[in-house]
Amino acid sequence: MIRFILLLLMVVPLFACTPEGRQAPTTVATESAAVATAQPLTGKQAYERACAECHDDGIDGAPGIGDREAWGGRSMLWQAVLFEHAKSGYLEMPPRGGDQILDDATISRAAEYMLSTTFPEIDKD
Repeated sequence: MIRFILLLLMVVPLFACTPEGRQAPTTVATESAAVATAQPLTGKQAYERACAECHDDGIDGAPGIGDREAWGGRSMLWQAVLFEHAKSGYLEMPPRGGDQILDDATISRAAEYMLSTTFPEIDKD
């Protein structure tokens, strides 16, 4: 059973490919062990690891980091919605940006980094 689960952890991220060929990391078992023993990623590090590939340039309709206009038409609950979409996926965006190793707290830090970079005037409390 454990071998089956490990196999799933190695194969499932491969299906996070988009038509343009972007992929999640393929060395899940190795990375999983490294992430478990490493210091938690900062929001910026998590963003660069899982989100930047699409959100730096607005690929596939992703609102670009720093592009206030791209974020303009979002719901009044957009912060909560953003965090949920980051964790669960939305439209072309795979859950966790395709990096299934990252936990909820790390994904939340990445989303918070995007928000604070795009809207630095928003109070974080």
